[in-house]
Amino acid sequence: MAASRPGRLAVVLHTHMPYVEGYGTWPFGEEWLWEAMATSYLPLLDVLDRAPELTFSVTPVLADQLAAPGIAERFLAFLRDVRTETHRRDVAAAASPDVAAALSRSARDYAWAAARFEALGGDLLTPLMAHAAWTSSATHAVLPLLATDAGVRLQVRTGVASHRARSPRPWRGGFWSPECAYGPWLDPILEDEGVHATCVDLTDVYGMGAAEHLRPVRSADGPLLVPIDRQTIELVWSAGGYPAAGAYRDSHRKTEYEHKPWRNDGGVYEADAAAALARAHAREFVEHVGRRVADGGLCVFAIDTELLGHWWYEGPRWLAAVVEECRAQGVELVHLDDAIASCEPVAAPAEGLPVTTWGRNRDLSTWSSPVVADLAASARDAELRAVAHAAELSPAAVRELLALQSSDWAFVVSERFAEPYGRERAAHHRTALDAGGGAGPRSLAPHATAAPLLAP
Repeated sequence: MAASRPGRLAVVLHTHMPYVEGYGTWPFGEEWLWEAMATSYLPLLDVLDRAPELTFSVTPVLADQLAAPGIAERFLAFLRDVRTETHRRDVAAAASPDVAAALSRSARDYAWAAARFEALGGDLLTPLMAHAAWTSSATHAVLPLLATDAGVRLQVRTGVASHRARSPRPWRGGFWSPECAYGPWLDPILEDEGVHATCVDLTDVYGMGAAEHLRPVRSADGPLLVPIDRQTIELVWSAGGYPAAGAYRDSHRKTEYEHKPWRNDGGVYEADAAAALARAHAREFVEHVGRRVADGGLCVFAIDTELLGHWWYEGPRWLAAVVEECRAQGVELVHLDDAIASCEPVAAPAEGLPVTTWGRNRDLSTWSSPVVADLAASARDAELRAVAHAAELSPAAVRELLALQSSDWAFVVSERFAEPYGRERAAHHRTALDAGGGAGPRSLAPHATAAPLLAP
């Protein structure tokens, strides 16, 4: 009997930031976006250019922010004025020459980001969209929590329209459901809107490490459901994953001005040692994947792009090494669109699939637990009212509804990350919607003109 064909690896990078452009300043506001641009998106561009096999998504809400008026000037001012001065102050107060040297190295990262951004003509959106094959809902709404089919259609159709307007490549139907959230009743809606594939977390259906995670599932009423492989993801995204290693830069311990000159083990950061460890971890990761798919199948490693660089400083270097190791070790790295076009899916379990996410407990609790029940109820109430009065809604009101439905406000409250900010933003958009529409996310205007979709 012939041996099974070795399987393949698909790396899926879901790229998203909350809509913070123009809303708030330090410690919570558009600095989140500036930091992600400087420490994640710009460093990753070179990796993406060298590895078209990587599957890259850009959410409409991120694209809208990167297209906003004045963003280039404000970003460069942040890099050259704010970060230059904060590093200078931290260096002056450093407890030792080693700490001062680590801070000076950090300052050079921001100077490099400014130079790289200017070399792109002050336009980061265009090169990112050149790689973006998958899209998402308009404002990163958790689709199973929406109150109506019309609300789901509005989020999906607006997101797809935004992507098509900005992407230079044909969209092949790949759709990242925000928070990897899935409910079976979404299948026919997604299919009607042109979605042909989405990722799901079926860890609690099949069990951690089960071979079933390596086979896409054909839903009865809609798109191909592609399981993510939690066992492989947790090599990186878990409390004991690679980013927690002692030699890597500590993303939690910070100076007075939010800089990070220390390692996870408490010592002063040493870039060469961290780079060597990133290469070793890349080799170990690809060895794991090779064993995982030795008998065939598709291993889908999906993470938030911002983990690489923004949270895990060495992440872009690690990913570049993963690409090299795949080639060296003979593990086929494949774009997810190409993989699913040539795969043989299996049928969904006879008992059906549950509601799932990749969030805490793999359920909806992060966005609808008692801590954030008021936010979830307010968003659903607003949606129902919008459907009831669809003919009266202005485009500005539609944009406020979409902004209110973002998963980000409940997330930062539930995770105790920026609770006042999340509540203020949700309240702001609900108040503006009730008043008939406010400023809203400005750049959504060309795409959020689908108020008739809300008509019952």
